[in-house]
This record gives sequence, C-alpha cells and structure tokens, in this order.
Amino acid sequence: MSQSILRNLACLAVLAVAGLGSAVHAQPATTATLPDFTGIVQNNAAAVVHVEAKYSGTPQSVPQITQAMPGQGSPGDPGAEIFRRFFGMPMMPSPEQQKHISLGSGFIISSDGYILTNNHVVDHADKVTVRLQDRRTLTAKVVGTDPTYDIALLKVDAGGKLPTVTIGDSRSLKPGQWVLAIGSPFGFDYTVTQGIVSAVGRNLGARDQPYTSFIQTDVPINRGNSGGPLFNLQGQVVGINSQIYSNTGDYMGVSFSIPIDVAMNAVEQLKTKGYVSRGLLGVTVQPVGDDMVKAFKLDNGVGAAVVEVNPGTGAAKAGIQPGDIILSYNGKTLLQAADLPPLVGMTKPGSKVPVEILRDGKRQTLEVTIGAAKRDGNAVDNQAGTSPAAHGGSAALGLTVQSLDNDTRSQLGLKPGQGVVIGSITGPVAAQAGLRAGDVILMVNQRNIGSVAEFKAATRDVKPGSTVLLLVRRGDQSNFVGLTVPAAK
Repeated sequence: MSQSILRNLACLAVLAVAGLGSAVHAQPATTATLPDFTGIVQNNAAAVVHVEAKYSGTPQSVPQITQAMPGQGSPGDPGAEIFRRFFGMPMMPSPEQQKHISLGSGFIISSDGYILTNNHVVDHADKVTVRLQDRRTLTAKVVGTDPTYDIALLKVDAGGKLPTVTIGDSRSLKPGQWVLAIGSPFGFDYTVTQGIVSAVGRNLGARDQPYTSFIQTDVPINRGNSGGPLFNLQGQVVGINSQIYSNTGDYMGVSFSIPIDVAMNAVEQLKTKGYVSRGLLGVTVQPVGDDMVKAFKLDNGVGAAVVEVNPGTGAAKAGIQPGDIILSYNGKTLLQAADLPPLVGMTKPGSKVPVEILRDGKRQTLEVTIGAAKRDGNAVDNQAGTSPAAHGGSAALGLTVQSLDNDTRSQLGLKPGQGVVIGSITGPVAAQAGLRAGDVILMVNQRNIGSVAEFKAATRDVKPGSTVLLLVRRGDQSNFVGLTVPAAK
C-alpha cells in the first residue's frame, strides 16, 4: 500500500475520531432536554396493580369495537382499522385455559383499597383478584361498574394502608406533552412505556362510548394494559388506558385513554349511589356537512346540526327545533357534532344550561333544563355502604327479570308458560356467578318458573347467607347455577 494512501487513511481516521468526540460531547446537550421518568416510576409503581378476572365460561365483554374510522372501509372489510379493547391473555396457560381468564391493570386511588380499572377487564367475571407490587394476591370485590364509560371500581382489604396514586387534571392536557403508562402488557407486570399526547377530546364515534372524549397518545400499550394509569410529568394520573387503533389487535402507534376527570366523576357516583347518572339534552344531532353549509349560507361547518328533538325533554321545552345548529353548550364551543354528547353526559341531571344555537342565520341562547339519561342496564350496581346481603328476596340476587312472550319462547325452544328472562344485572351476586342479561331462568330451587310473579314468589324468602339454585338457559344449553348471598356483617 502506498504511503499516500496510508496518509489519507490516517487523516480519515483522525477526522472520524474527532467527529466521534464531537458527537459524544454534543450528546448531553441534546438529551438534557428529554424528561427523566425514573422518579415517576419509583413514586407510583407500588400503587399500580395487576388484575386477573376468571370466568366459568368465556369473558362476556365484547373484545372489540367493530367500527372503522372514516375512510378506512366498513368494519367487515379485511383492511378496516378496528378499535380493539385490550383483553390481556396470560402467556403460559393453554389456549383452553386462556378462554377463562382475562388480564388487565389497575391503580389504587385510596389507601383503604379502592382500585380503578376498565369495566371490560372484569365484566361478568366469577372472581377478580389483584396482585400488588409486593407480590401479595388479594380477592377484589366489584363495587360497581359503568359500561358506558368503561369504568369499574374494585375494593380490596389489605389489612392496612395501601400506596396510592395522585389524581391530576386531564382537562389541562395539551398535544405534545409527555405522558407515561405503567401496566401489565401480555402479563409482564410493571412495564413502563412513554410517549406524547397526540390529541385531546377525541371522540371515536363508538356506539357504546359516545359520552367519552378520549386522550389520544402514541404511548405503546398492548393487551393487558387496559385499566392502567396514564401519568403526566408531575407524576399525576391523567387517564386510564383503554383502547388502541389497530387492524392486528396489537399496538400500531395510536392509543386512547379515558380522561381521569370522567373516571373520577363515575367513581364518586358509584360510591355514593351505586350507579352513574348522565345528563340528557333530548336531541339527535349530525355533523354540519358541506351541503348544509351551502344551503344555510354558513361560514363553516362547526357545531352540531339538530336532526330530531325528543318530545317532553329539556330541549323540546326550551324550544330547540330540528334544523337548529348548536354552536356551544354551557359556554363550551362545539367544533363538531361529536363534541356534544360528552359535555351533556357530564352534566348533572336537573341543571340549567345555556345552549347557543344558530337559526335562520341568527344566534340565540336558550336555557335548557337537563334531564337524566337512561341508566346502563348492564352495570353492576352495588350501593356504597349497603351490602347486597342487607336486602332480602330477589333483590339480594342482583338481577331483574322480565316476562317472555310465547313467540320468543318458541324461538328458544321453550314450552308456553316456561321461563323468565334476565333483564339486567344489578349486583355482584349475579355478576360473579357469570349470569348476564338475556339468560333465561327456568327453575328456582327446582321450582318451575313461568312469570315474574312466580320468580318473586320463589325468591321471597332469600336471606343473607342463603344459596339459591337456578336452572339457566343460555343459547341451546341449560345449566344449574348457584347464587350465594353474602352473610350480613
């Protein structure tokens, strides 16, 4: 090799080392602006729990929201992007065992053992347990649930004070802010991931969650992260990780969290009255499309166009009419129609709210008395401070029943005058037994049942501590199910 080539190689080596040195020295200046999450993790990991729900059958929650985003095709299309809720599946058990277990995450909100998670993690579970960071496993009581907000409130007795998270204010979040998730993706406890807030006030248009304006992030979360906390840089919980946007079932760069202010509003209601109430305006709305903008000579397509006004509701009494465009609700401007349901849902029934509308090119403000939306029939309702055992009769079983007509009986293969159908699950006794709305009760303690009156008569003597044996028909199968009412304390 010639000396000139060697000299050139030596010069390149010197330049490379010099460049490397510059890069090494320059790196701290770049990384110094990035946040250090270790303090948040150290201060809060002990308040995050692993949630395991066991079922006698398969989990009853719907594992996905089959709704495609605009422009992505219909839900049935192979290429449609699907919103999937995270049913965390255990890694080691066999596929058959996996059908009877779902895993998720949760976090402790009070030192006496109240824990927040997603409803779809524990929905209709026979038994729920939580595992703490110190490896203790505790049986959790489902205090109450709200499927509409996808919130479940659990309670454990740890024999002492538990570490808790600090609740923040999700309303102050802005796109671009750093956030952090702690949870159990794929069963890996205390996994930490980070990202930024991609958007706030994101309404997914899902039929079962129209009242939630989600926090959108790029934090990597997967199956098993459901119900886990989303932290801001101050170490405060600002959201509950709930859904991802995916056509594979796994993380693809976009995830969604329930704002913590929505969740805590639900928690307080579950504690105080056992269910969550939401406001009702009494209108059906749609987006203000381009055709409407042209026809009404509007400046833009902001707001919510009123399609229908329900008679007797606050909207009807206040004078809102089809064709009105709602521009703001209770002082908050509506950029799109999807912004309205979450605002109405968070309004306390009976409140008087100013609603600004546009009619015939003129703005006017109407005062509307907000009604109460219909309660979620699938919610587990366990009045705080009142044990189900304190009630006697059919109420202690935690379910309501309805009559069956003979046409429905014929479709189900039943005889005339046979069976009653479960209308709703209202308490943990029925929920933990795996019963659900739509199940048909044929017998109570070997006594044939054919009407609501007969069911009430058969359960009239149910007392705390007693066990009731039901013959239940689901689909084309019938099974005996025992419901044990907790003894009074």
